[in-house]
Amino acid sequence: MLEFIDSADDVIALKVSDKITGSDLDAILVRLDGVMAQHEKTHVFVEAYGIDGLELSGLPSYFARAMPLFGKLTHFGRVAVVADQAWVRVGTRFESAVLPFIGYRVFAPDQRDDALAWVEGTRTI
Repeated sequence: MLEFIDSADDVIALKVSDKITGSDLDAILVRLDGVMAQHEKTHVFVEAYGIDGLELSGLPSYFARAMPLFGKLTHFGRVAVVADQAWVRVGTRFESAVLPFIGYRVFAPDQRDDALAWVEGTRTI
């Protein structure tokens, strides 16, 4: 399930849980394209709870649409991931190591408000 969260204009904030579908991934890319078109830097806030699967049938079209983003990686600023599952937090830390020029932070669920404030630039941590 995907839910977008109200946030600053230069932030994509979302909550995902259970199974992530192809339509969820499409909606995220549409939102991302819109924010990136209007701002020099785009920041991302993700809450992930109880992820138990990814709809594989949606992956080919998602990868095709996401590939151009590799040329825009310098347009990403702060990325915060709040997750209740250790594997999601570990995966995010790995991604952070691979993309060291993007400001990644991983947060536990009880730090959710701090994470969103950090991504929006209203609080330093």
